[in-house]
Amino acid sequence: MSYNLEVTIDTNSGFCFGVVYAIDMAEEILREEGYLYCLGDIVHNDEEVERLKAQGLRIIDHEHLKDLHGEKVLIRAHGEAPETYRIALKNNITLIDASCPVVLKLQNRIKTSHEEKEPILIFGKHGHAEVIGLQGQTNNEALVFQDLSELDNMDLPKKFTLYSQTTKSTDKFYQIKDELIRRGYDVDANDTICRQVSNRDEQLRGFVTNFNKIVFVSGKKSSNGKVLYEVCRKYNPDTYFISGVEELKADMFHPGDKVGICGATSTPLWLMEKVKRTLEEY
Repeated sequence: MSYNLEVTIDTNSGFCFGVVYAIDMAEEILREEGYLYCLGDIVHNDEEVERLKAQGLRIIDHEHLKDLHGEKVLIRAHGEAPETYRIALKNNITLIDASCPVVLKLQNRIKTSHEEKEPILIFGKHGHAEVIGLQGQTNNEALVFQDLSELDNMDLPKKFTLYSQTTKSTDKFYQIKDELIRRGYDVDANDTICRQVSNRDEQLRGFVTNFNKIVFVSGKKSSNGKVLYEVCRKYNPDTYFISGVEELKADMFHPGDKVGICGATSTPLWLMEKVKRTLEEY
């Protein structure tokens, strides 16, 4: 049975400039030297990580870094805590620093707040690479929370500075700020969400309403992917979340469906194009 699907890729989806920058740096060194160490997954997309591993990218963790000497190591867009730079200096490691400028600016702001003895709250995902780097600017003294309910029974200071992981929802950040003020706290709120991320929220709202079905392509580990998927689902309930073409099934669609494909800031364009080709073969 031929489905004759009409398939369109969202031109605003795909890698943000921070991820493009990190991958370009990695590929340049891989072409020249044949291998490169990377501290953590270069991007939260397994398919793209596998593509780069095939070119010689070697993913390591912080424990492995301590045992490495005299090598080159890429720091991905998420940024790193000061401890990573200390280890690199001690072990004669050359850091290829691809930290996103937006993340670096946020790290500096948090570091300054900490030096000025301000109590700091960070709205972010526990254990996320970017959040670990942000917390590191405060000697891990900042309080990280990913949901307001975590603060319900905490004895918070009367006045504090509120920051956010760069890939969080702008709407949710302001809801949290307003609720904390309503609870009687003196909140100095710093909207540190990347505008390339928050603008996609607006763009997606316009895109997804033009289609019968939406296929949202993202790695399962992507925080930004989770946020943008919820935006898609809110404005088009017929949205499917997939990480690869093997998750597509013909019975998800009907003949003549108009299908929109979109993705996270960590989703490569080549993967969305692969999804498009697969759908067009139905």
